[in-house]
Amino acid sequence: MQPPLTDPTLPDRAALDGTLDRANSDVVLIVDDVPDNLSVLHDALDESGYTVLVATSGAAALQRAAQAVPDIILLDAMMPGMDGFEVARRLKAAPQTAHIPIVFMTGLTETEYLVAALESGGVDYVTKPIKPKEVLARMGVHLKGARERRQARSALDAFGYATITVRASDGSLMWQTPLARELLERYCGTAAPQTPVPVLAWLRTSLRRLAQQGESARPDNLIIERGATRLTFRLHQQMGDSDATAEDGEWLIVMREVSDTAVIEAMSLSFKLTPREAEVLYWVVKGKTNKDIGDILGSSPMTVKKHLERVFVKLGVETRTAAAGLAMTRIRQLHPQFEG
Repeated sequence: MQPPLTDPTLPDRAALDGTLDRANSDVVLIVDDVPDNLSVLHDALDESGYTVLVATSGAAALQRAAQAVPDIILLDAMMPGMDGFEVARRLKAAPQTAHIPIVFMTGLTETEYLVAALESGGVDYVTKPIKPKEVLARMGVHLKGARERRQARSALDAFGYATITVRASDGSLMWQTPLARELLERYCGTAAPQTPVPVLAWLRTSLRRLAQQGESARPDNLIIERGATRLTFRLHQQMGDSDATAEDGEWLIVMREVSDTAVIEAMSLSFKLTPREAEVLYWVVKGKTNKDIGDILGSSPMTVKKHLERVFVKLGVETRTAAAGLAMTRIRQLHPQFEG
């Protein structure tokens, strides 16, 4: 039988990852200051095929959770020093651990304590004395849901999408995929737990629209442009507690980066334009003025005007509107998904 990892010398993240068989078993973190409780649960979970980690204090639980990022946490509510409620609040406030389901273990059955457990971030609770079969059954339900959400997120990432989870009540970015982290840093210059200002404003506007018009309302996507690439945000679904109101809940947002570089190259080939002329025509299609285009391309409005005059000659037109219309027709023949 594998002995539990104990608190005195917590390994670093890399060393710990090397000891965890995540491919074949779920990782459970048990937090309790009573050794007998740890022993009973550890043996039952180990025999059931789980990889078990333990912590005997709130501080150790936070450190262990950040290092190992377990699949689920069994958390004692009443501990000396930092109690389980505070541990849960801190875990839910950290983007790295906010997604982990927390099942409270408590000998206190008064309603106020059970409500406190759920309000601090717990998804469920079991009462002491602990019954291992009950704990296993409760864990199975929550692990199944967490596993399905992980698989969905991984599938989205694999197809070039990125996902984030934002808590609408305070605007915290609770969870993100690696691709999402890279895109938000590049387009918005932000990092978790900060949600970019335009994204949070769009989310709250979308939720107000849902509240006013009902679930049949389809919120508009948010688009952030960066040169010839753009990042689109789509509101996907509410996560976690189904009883939470839309404006208090956590929302899964799907992002995707789209590049129009291929569109610019196609215009260049179709109309026999130079690369810079094709870029100018692209931004004309997008409705930009000569000054806007100059700012984007790092040129003066006069230089843009000269490029545009040559574009008119090559396309056989005399106005911006005619050039944009001809270009749009050709683009949609070659790239039907293009959004002008």
